[in-house]
Amino acid sequence: MSITEDFLTAAEEQEIVQAITMAEKNTSGEIRVHIENHSDTPPIARAREVFDSLKMYKTEARNGVLFYVGVADHSFAIIGDSGIDDVVESDFWECTKDIVIENFKNKKFKEGLVEGISRAGERLKVFFPYDSKDANELSNEISKG
Repeated sequence: MSITEDFLTAAEEQEIVQAITMAEKNTSGEIRVHIENHSDTPPIARAREVFDSLKMYKTEARNGVLFYVGVADHSFAIIGDSGIDDVVESDFWECTKDIVIENFKNKKFKEGLVEGISRAGERLKVFFPYDSKDANELSNEISKG
């Protein structure tokens, strides 16, 4: 069994997917979680690579958010596409990251991700409210590397 499989149980993964689904009910924003064991690339740079490889820039409003977790590296990053970065307050990502990391320090991995996703969803709702014409542009499933 790999470290990424030990990081979250199947039930916890489903709770995270459910949190993404709930957050996206109120916004046109798109949220993804990517978990991998290790990368030699610094977390923010690696998150950008994953963001691109998952084609998260292909949302109409450029409002994708990626939560990146490097399990063995104990690394975490959260990034948003240009549409979000243009409108959220400058410390938004840092404050959201702090919430997640505080939980991670207490080995509450699922809780950290769920809280971070919920916070991101609340802010996305303000700037990118749900519209009945919205389509779920990106998968809600957790990707693994």
